[in-house]
Amino acid sequence: MRNANRLAGRLADQKSIVNFREASKDSLAYWMADRMDQIAFLTLSGLAYTKKNNGGARTVAATGQNLSNLEFSADVSAPTSARTLVAKADGTVGTGNLLASGILGYKNIVNLKAYAKDHYMRGVRGKGGDEGFHMFVTPQGMAQLKLDADFLANVRNAGNRGFLANVRNAGNRGPVNSLFSGSSSVMVDGVMVHEFRHVYDTSGEASDGKFGAGGAVNGQRVLFCGAQALAMADIGDADWVEDTYDYGNQHGISIGKILGFRKPKYTSMVTGDVQDFGVITLDTAL
Repeated sequence: MRNANRLAGRLADQKSIVNFREASKDSLAYWMADRMDQIAFLTLSGLAYTKKNNGGARTVAATGQNLSNLEFSADVSAPTSARTLVAKADGTVGTGNLLASGILGYKNIVNLKAYAKDHYMRGVRGKGGDEGFHMFVTPQGMAQLKLDADFLANVRNAGNRGFLANVRNAGNRGPVNSLFSGSSSVMVDGVMVHEFRHVYDTSGEASDGKFGAGGAVNGQRVLFCGAQALAMADIGDADWVEDTYDYGNQHGISIGKILGFRKPKYTSMVTGDVQDFGVITLDTAL
C-alpha cells in the first residue's frame, strides 16, 4: 500500500511558509495509519474494501489505485452464522432483522458476553486469569449507551477508590467518575467498550442499503472482540522514499508498506462448522 506527495516546483515552494518535507511526512504518516485502521475495521466487519466505513461507496480510481486492489482484499469474509447478531429492544441479542428499537444498551452487552462464553470465544487474559473482551462502537453508539438508563444506574457509583474515599466523596460522584470525565472507553461487566470513528455505520448507505427489513434501519456494526480477533501480516517498517523530478525543480516523498489482514477461523465445538474465531458482530440501531 503506497501513497505520495509531489511539490509543484521551487516557485510554489517559495510562495508558501509550509515546509513541504515536514508537512508531507506528517500527512503521509497519518494517511497510512488511518487507512490501516479503516481496512482493519472493514475486515473485522466482513465488508468489502469498496465501501467506506460509513457505508458509502469509495471512488473508483485506475486499476492498482484502490483499496480493493490489495491482494488480501479477496480474503475478506462475511461474519459467520454463529458470530453475527442483532440487538433486541428487551436487552437480549439474537438473529433476525434489526428493528429501529434495537438500540445498544447495558443489558445487550451483558447478554453478548454470556453468548460469547457459551460459544467458546476466548477472551484476553487479565489479572487472576479472568478473561476480558473489547467492544468497539461508533461515537453515536457510545452516546446512546451513556444515555441508557441501566448504564447510568451502574456507572453513577463506579470508580470507587476505597471506603474512606467513598465517605469523603459520596461515592466519587465528581470529576473522577467516568460519568463526568468524558472518557471514550468504559468498562461494562468486564467488557471494555471503546468509541472509534471507523466502526462501520450506515450513515453513507443508500436508503435501501441499511439494516433491517427493506434496508431502512440506520445502524452500526458493533465489534465484540476476544483474543486473536484479527491477524495482521506486518512486514517491516513503512518505507520512506524521496526523489526529485524536472532536473531537481520538483521534490516528491512517498510512503509504502507491505501488510495484510485476515480474520482467523476455527471449527466450532458448538455448531460443528467453521466460524470466525475471535470476533462477533452486533448490529444495533442508531
